[in-house]
This record gives sequence, C-alpha cells and structure tokens, in this order.
Amino acid sequence: MKLHSFFNSSTSFRVRIALALKGLSYEYAAVNLRSGEQGREDYRSLSPAGIVPTLVDGDVKLTQSMAIIDYLDQKYPEPRLIPDAGIERARVLEIAQTIACEIHPINNLRVLKYLTGTLGVDEAAKSAWYRHWVAEGLSAVEALLTALPPGAFCVGDEPTLADCCLVPQVANAMRMSCDLSGFPRVEAVYARCMAHPAFIAAAPQNQPDFVS
Repeated sequence: MKLHSFFNSSTSFRVRIALALKGLSYEYAAVNLRSGEQGREDYRSLSPAGIVPTLVDGDVKLTQSMAIIDYLDQKYPEPRLIPDAGIERARVLEIAQTIACEIHPINNLRVLKYLTGTLGVDEAAKSAWYRHWVAEGLSAVEALLTALPPGAFCVGDEPTLADCCLVPQVANAMRMSCDLSGFPRVEAVYARCMAHPAFIAAAPQNQPDFVS
C-alpha cells in the first residue's frame, strides 16, 4: 500500500490517522504542495484533480480522503471508524461532514492561494477569511459535540472518522492562530486524541517530508 501525502495537508493527515488506528503499514510518497508537485503530469495520472492524498492499494487507486477511509473501513474493519448503522453512524458522519464539507473546502491551500494570487487579497484579509470560516464551522461542531453524551472522543469512547477529521482541522486552526477558547468540547477531544499513539504517529511533524 502506498500513500501519496503532504505532511501539512489536513486531508492527508486524516488518512494517516485512519491507517495508524488500524495498524496498517504503507509506503509514504511525498507530494510537495508548496512547490506544485501535485500539478505534475505523472501525479495527475494518479489524481486527476491534482490533490492529496492518493492511496494505491494493489489495483485500487483512490483520491478523496473520505472515500479512502471508507474503503479502509470496509477492507480492514478493525477498529471500525464508521459505525455500521444506526444513529451513531449518522452522528459520526454529521460531525465529519461538517468539517470536511463546510470548513475545509473554503480554507484549502489552493483557495487561499487564489485569494492572494488571482484576487489580490492581502495577508490580513486572507487570515480574517480563514478565521471567520473556522469560527463558523467549529461553532457548529461544538454544538454537535455538546448535544452528545459525554465521551472521550467525538462520538463515544473510541476514535472514529469524526476524530480523524476534527484533529487536522484544529491543528490547522492553531497554526493559523485562531481563537479556540469558545470551543471547550472541541479542545478537549483534540487533547485526548493527541495523547493517543496513532494520532501522534500521524502528526505532521512526524512525517518524513516535514519541514518547519
């Protein structure tokens, strides 16, 4: 199994967490988003959208983090990251999709580059954009978590897809100096996750292509 990844990509981080939780070994293939390697013709043959991550598992090739984690959950079901059925499954997907669909897409690196490069937005305005959408999204996540029974992780006492999505988003928010003081439940889950060996192993600073 090979994972095409970038250390600071939150979507790659999601998949690395899932792989680590499942104890799956893989070859790490670095794709430098900062230097534009995702746009190379050879990489585009793997990922037509020119994005990371891309997982190659034998004859299977997948390019979207949520699809990759669902595939891993079907092929390697222990531990289960997406519950099989019922309200618990819906809650996990609700939180994961709030992050993956509502926060991440409009704060993606290529969106931020378009703001500053093509539209001429200055750094202060770009940061304000980023922090606004993080605050909007994490407010929703905080409300969803608060409405659930107390647990060590997002949904219950074991990590799920929701945690795979939450941790990279919070890590990015911290890197961008977002104010997280209004999200105590989010911060508590993040802290518990980052004490877990799988989340530590998947963290950006522990990847072979990490640069400070």
